[in-house]
Amino acid sequence: MRDSLLSVDDFSVVYDVDPPVEAVTHVSLELRRGEILGLAGESGCGKTTLAYGVQRLLKAPAVISSGSVTFRDVSGEDIDVNSLDPEEMRRFRWDKISMVFQGAMNALNPVATIGSQLADVFEVHRPDMNRAARRDAVNELLEIVKVGAARSRSYPHELSGGMRQRVMIAMALALRPQLMIMDEPTTALDVLVQREILKQISQLRHEFGFSVIFITHDLPLLLEISDRIAIMRKGEIVEIDTAERIWTAPQHEYTRTLLSSFPRLTGERGVVVR
Repeated sequence: MRDSLLSVDDFSVVYDVDPPVEAVTHVSLELRRGEILGLAGESGCGKTTLAYGVQRLLKAPAVISSGSVTFRDVSGEDIDVNSLDPEEMRRFRWDKISMVFQGAMNALNPVATIGSQLADVFEVHRPDMNRAARRDAVNELLEIVKVGAARSRSYPHELSGGMRQRVMIAMALALRPQLMIMDEPTTALDVLVQREILKQISQLRHEFGFSVIFITHDLPLLLEISDRIAIMRKGEIVEIDTAERIWTAPQHEYTRTLLSSFPRLTGERGVVVR
């Protein structure tokens, strides 16, 4: 695909326990440059395992048992992610692909200021930057995500949940990656803050041109923000289509079940049949 950014082909992950557990089974998908791809499915269906596997962040006993992951850089170079050595992979992460982890807003170091934690990203990945340049870059990031540069001296406990999540988005955005993977980024946030975060993600995507893989079990949310949606069940992608067609003409029975499981504000009550 000419505008493809990420290509996942016949990708499988197995948890090497007794008996082995197939967490992701022969998944193939294409992520286009600049699009938001939603990944939906119930808890435990393999969404996060797939995201970790694509970035080679899996820990034992999880192992990639088959498949390939190809990243097409903006320069046109095709990068075989599975073939990168540890040092190449370290440079690849955050620079090409970044991730907002599930529960990330609670993962900030409680005894370090927001500014120092953001500056660490540049210190590790951009060692040629001097202290003043790092400070300016941190302040710019905090302004971009609407936290404000003045908050660089704040500690995590001094920020609301929504502001901490914005800081995590700023951290993921720091090196201007071409792909941002977001794993349940609005979990535990109230509805109004969720709305603000989602609006900002869309605005940043348009401003900086990165692609997004947005992982959640909340299908109505994905219908609102995604260009395309992949439905995952028991480790497999059972349907992938535009958000509009997923909503108006779902092809798979499981997709229809997911859609019918969310209450509507109008209309008669329905019964979900499983």
